Amino acid sequence: MADDAGLLSVRNLRTYFYTDAGVARAVDGVSFDVAVGETVGLVGESGCGKSVTAFSIPRLIRPPGRIEAGSEIFFQGEDLVLKDEKYLQGIRGNRVAIVFQEPMTALNPVFTIGDQIGEVARIHAGMSKRDAWAKAIEMLKLVGIPAPEQRAGEYPHQLSGGMRQRVVIAMALVMNPALVIADEPTTALDVTIQAQILELLADLTRRLGTSVLLITHDLGVVAENCTRVIVMYAGEVVEEASTADLFARAHHPYTEGLLGAMPRVGREKDRLATIPGTVPPPTSWPEGCRFRDRCPYSWERCAAEHPPLYQIGGGHTSRCHLADEPERRQHPHPPLAAQRGATAA
Repeated sequence: MADDAGLLSVRNLRTYFYTDAGVARAVDGVSFDVAVGETVGLVGESGCGKSVTAFSIPRLIRPPGRIEAGSEIFFQGEDLVLKDEKYLQGIRGNRVAIVFQEPMTALNPVFTIGDQIGEVARIHAGMSKRDAWAKAIEMLKLVGIPAPEQRAGEYPHQLSGGMRQRVVIAMALVMNPALVIADEPTTALDVTIQAQILELLADLTRRLGTSVLLITHDLGVVAENCTRVIVMYAGEVVEEASTADLFARAHHPYTEGLLGAMPRVGREKDRLATIPGTVPPPTSWPEGCRFRDRCPYSWERCAAEHPPLYQIGGGHTSRCHLADEPERRQHPHPPLAAQRGATAA
């Protein structure tokens, strides 16, 4: 049983997809917690399993995918893995809400903005159509959309990308949910609008006391918005720490690589670091450490032994044998992926 004091407690989450190419172990034994009022960043490059993790929480995985036996998703003390669809429908959009990365896929093009926001209030709060429309206008004001009475009567295609994302946030917050899952909420927006949307989301969640699980590949976004960071690679959590601790003393070589690839002011003339190779396919995760072919420190133990999550200290964990043999850091070498790339070239 998870700690009742926490809002969300995910334990040994395994979400697999059964395909003609084999079983894709997209999420393979992930565990983490989100406390009440906390903003947690879940980061990693494309293909690492972070979005599948996010959609597994409210049980939005559909065939050929499924959440495997032994997985636990405790939300407010209840294991969502054991709940039926009727119970889950009462959770989604009510106590757990999702902000999608592409608002045009989340909004119905044939219904007005007011109708779509108001529908959430009608379903979960039993509001009349008139009251739901008033609630929609109130939410549009809350997320900073000008002329909300006019915009409520418009359709998604009549709004800019930034406004559509504000509408999606308004829909997510109608019922004042305990948890908002924001899946790459600013990917399709320009930099200026990205900053506005993230500032809006942070301000609203602070005022409403909502917890946020922010899915992103951008560590700059994490630095500005999150109190804690979970780094995923190849279907696993490879590092977890407070944001300040992660940026000050990242331990896992993958996290080091991500931080090294971040643009920084004053480093414009320097060539950005890259991580050689790609994430291996989820149908055939390598034995031992899944990052070893891309790692500048890997040695024989990395191929033979799958690393556990080592305690680094102060709530900081890392899935790397360097925690056990730190002297290996003194002897970096070109990763196997880089050597293969050089041979191919």
